[in-house]
Amino acid sequence: MNFKVLMPYIKGYLRVEIEGYFIERLMNLCANKSILLWKSNRKKSTLLDTNVRIKDFKKIIKLAKETKCKIRIKRKSGLPFIFNRYRKRKVFLVLFTFIIMCLIVLSNFIWNIEIEGNEKVSNMEILKSLKEQGLYIGSLKTKINQNEIINKLRLERNDLAWIGIEIKGTNAKIKIAEIKKKPDIIDENEFCNIVATKPGIITKITAQNGTALVKEGDLVNEKTVLIGGWLDGKYTGTRYVHANGNVQAKVWYKKNKKIELNQVKLSETGNSENKYSVKINNFQINFYKTLSKFKKYDTIDKNKKIKLFSNFYLPIEIIKKTNFEQVEENVKYSKEEAKKIAVCEAKKELDDEIIDKDNLVNIYINYNETASYIEAQVIYEVLEEIGTKEKIVF
Repeated sequence: MNFKVLMPYIKGYLRVEIEGYFIERLMNLCANKSILLWKSNRKKSTLLDTNVRIKDFKKIIKLAKETKCKIRIKRKSGLPFIFNRYRKRKVFLVLFTFIIMCLIVLSNFIWNIEIEGNEKVSNMEILKSLKEQGLYIGSLKTKINQNEIINKLRLERNDLAWIGIEIKGTNAKIKIAEIKKKPDIIDENEFCNIVATKPGIITKITAQNGTALVKEGDLVNEKTVLIGGWLDGKYTGTRYVHANGNVQAKVWYKKNKKIELNQVKLSETGNSENKYSVKINNFQINFYKTLSKFKKYDTIDKNKKIKLFSNFYLPIEIIKKTNFEQVEENVKYSKEEAKKIAVCEAKKELDDEIIDKDNLVNIYINYNETASYIEAQVIYEVLEEIGTKEKIVF
């Protein structure tokens, strides 16, 4: 728990309104005498709303007289005023004290873990690794050695370049930097060939160093040697080199999509129902019957952890389950409609797969028609560089 934030509330404070022509001077005097003012709101040049501690109130009244300012109390906040208000209600005071003690005890544990920076490594993997090192929901903060956990994770996982752990309140923020795998680089002094990364038809080949082994129009497969890492000389014979060059080819990407002519689809009616439950650590209480009133429905769950302040989470989670009613509809497509849908879906997937669409040279579409479905095959023909270096092993 952030006691610096809680301390004014525990000791009590006042929301006051200060009016006068010398407010800046008053604020400077407060700063010189270490009188804390916070959440100040300047309404006018002569009017200021601010918070001040109880112990500083008499001091600021004295300074206000010196600067010819007027002070008015707008609101009293904090435990002293609450206790004074309910001093005759012993049950309330006992319950309130019990709640405060519970919050103080809970502040010694971790109740939420945030993970940032991970793209390939899942949250579940990171949480599992952290738990093995003693950092998990419900772990005692005093038993967490952040440096030790960081060092062990970096030794155990070769997919993390950097990891940082920041604990504030009951929240642990984990920052991750993943290792980006670099392609194998072959030293310029080593002998290598240039081989094909995928099948294609050669459209252009330039051997800057080495021997071109294919020509334009040749069909090659993956791993076919395109430029050999050697040179043949009349007087020098065969000598091995570090192959360099560029090889361009037409390659193909294809997707098949099948669309049934008669389909049963689910559509939402607009009706919905909400069901709530509370999860306290690992114990869940449902405030609803298990079964839904809908025969068919789609469910979306939303979880919200309870927190008192920005970094003070409680081991309490509110779960909202929303069921959206669905009904079945019989949909019939004509063959032409099914063809359009199939081609559209296939193209969408191919567009997501291909990085450089400017080099798309041809699109081929084939259909397989039956009485019950239409299957479309979409082929993209693309110009690409397909050569990569491969070390020669003797």
